[in-house]
Order: sequence, then structure tokens, then C-alpha cells
Amino acid sequence: MSFITCGFVGLGLIGGSIARALRENIPNSRIVATDINEAALSLAKRESVADITTDSVDNSFCDCDYIFLCAPVNKNDENLSAVKKVMNPHCLLTDVGSVKTGIHETVREAGLEHCFIGGHPMAGSERVGFLNSKAALLENAYYILTPTAQVPNEKLEAYRQLVTGMRAIPLVLDYLKHDYITAAISHLPHVIAASLVNLVRESDSKDGVMKMIAAGGFKDITRIASSQAGMWQQICLTNGANISSLLSDYIDSLTAFRELLDGHDAKALYEQFENARIYRDSFINTSSGPLKRSYRISVEIADKSGALANITALLAQREISIKNIGITHNREGDDGVLKLEFYEENAMILAAHILREQGYCVDIRS
Repeated sequence: MSFITCGFVGLGLIGGSIARALRENIPNSRIVATDINEAALSLAKRESVADITTDSVDNSFCDCDYIFLCAPVNKNDENLSAVKKVMNPHCLLTDVGSVKTGIHETVREAGLEHCFIGGHPMAGSERVGFLNSKAALLENAYYILTPTAQVPNEKLEAYRQLVTGMRAIPLVLDYLKHDYITAAISHLPHVIAASLVNLVRESDSKDGVMKMIAAGGFKDITRIASSQAGMWQQICLTNGANISSLLSDYIDSLTAFRELLDGHDAKALYEQFENARIYRDSFINTSSGPLKRSYRISVEIADKSGALANITALLAQREISIKNIGITHNREGDDGVLKLEFYEENAMILAAHILREQGYCVDIRS
């Protein structure tokens, strides 16, 4: 790929991860960045992620082949106005927001439809900011592109290749279809997780027994409730119609489920759980997308000093990288107290083999 210059208006978790992916996978890229967070810009320079940093959208962006709008959506009007003054005629403008209708409307009003392709990397983390950004966040993740009708096919193809170069998987969608899909598989689950956590909070006793014994299953399905409240407030406000429509359907399904419970309908209850299991298991065979496959094992370890260190040392000796590690003291629903997550399936399989050879009881979980 020829030399390219990419500008970033906002350098948080997603913007920073894209910039890192460009730097790591496309060495002939040049990166210009601005952010209100001076510490993020300083770190980007110090780690050689950004070549040029600035405190505003200025002439540093004039030579950009791509400009990524990565600031909060409520800044889009202001940032589009600033970008329009400095971008060159050949520059492609894109964003990273999880709701596309608003930005497409704003771009239309700004007269920039001829050079805009909406972008949404289907990746994220509960941790925020450039400090937590990483190129691996995009690896094998779907990266949705929502081109306007006015964008030439050659620009769309070039952007698709750029996304592929970042080791993500480009998927072209109409922006209205995108917003309905993400409402179903991303936005509604956050609403459900938040409401479930709040239900337990309100139902818990004064001594907090529910919170104390909340085990793996509850924590797994409510993990996303730890996400930024402000971000999800904005998502609900900008994609509210789609979320509300799907929420109504979900409420209807819950009501139907309650009727099966009240009617003690054993056959129908079994079918509900079985159909969900079969459909959910079909996701596991897909290693990319919004519901990524995870490579995890659970290991039973003795509750004594050095037990954890022994396991990590065994894996380190074989140069196996651990993505995440956690300890579950409550055994409900889990075969082991130590949970290890890996970046790749091969690493997970090898780790399980090594630990089993050493006499550990290991359970592989997707």
C-alpha cells in the first residue's frame, strides 16, 4: 500500500486503537492527531503512535488521505465544521460511532456526502482512553462501513483495503440497517444488563447477600453494565427509536416466558432454553464480530501461597501470552477458581495440555 496520511480528531480508546493498528500493520502510514486530552497526545507522541499532535483541527490535517472523527458524537457538528475548512479534495472522511443515522444527516447538511463513509469497528472495552488502546482490539473484529450514495466505488474499495490492512474485517451496510442491527445485538443488551443489575440492587437485602454471592453466570451477562454511563446515555438518545422498538419486542417475549412459568409448561420451557442454546452455540463457531469467540480455561487450584505463580510460570516457560486472568472464589457454575483467557485458540489448547500434564483439572470454555 502506498504512503498514506491519517488524521484523528479524538484519540481515545477506539481512535487510539485504530491509530495503533495503522502504525503496527501499515508502517508507511503517517498519523496526525488532536484531542482535548493533552496527556493522551503526549503519550501518543512518546510511544511513536502519532507523528504530529495538535490542540485543534488546523493545517496539520491538510495533507490527510483519511480523517477519522473519533470524538464524542455531540462534537460532530463542531468538528465537521473545522475539518471542512482544512481537508483536501481527495480526503475521505469517516467516523467510528456506533450509531450512524445522526452522523449521516450531519454530513448531508454540511455538504460532505461525496467524501464520507461511516465507520463502526465492532470492538470495545470497559476500559476507556488512549492509555487502554491497542491494535489487537481491531484484530478479526467486524468493521462496518456505511458509504453514502455519492462516494465513488474506488474510495470505498480503498477504505475497505485499509480496514483489511488493520487486520479487521470490513462489512458494508446501509446506515439505517446498521442502526437497527446494532440496536439488537449491542444497544439492547446494554439496556438489559443495566436494568438487571438495577433490579438486583433494588431487590437486595441490607446486608447485600445478593451482591456477595453473585456468581459467574450473573457476572457474565451483566459485565457490559460496567461500561461508561455517559456513552450509553448518548447511544440511547441517538438510536432511541430502534432500541425502543426492540425493547417492546423483548418485553413481549419476557411476558410470554412468564406465562410459561405460571402455566408450568414444561415442554415449552424446555424448547425456549434449547432453541436459545442451539442458536447461541452457532455464534461460537465465528471468531469475529460483535460477539467474539473467547478462548478461556478454568483451572482448579489449591488455596495456598504460590499456586497462581506456579501456573503462570508454567505458561511463561512456553511463551504463552495470557490475555486476562481472574479468580472466582465462589464455585457456583464454575469447575475452577482460576480463569485464564488467551488471545488465540492454539494458545488456549496448548495451555490446557500443559496444565493437565502437571495434574491440574482444566475445563475449556468458549
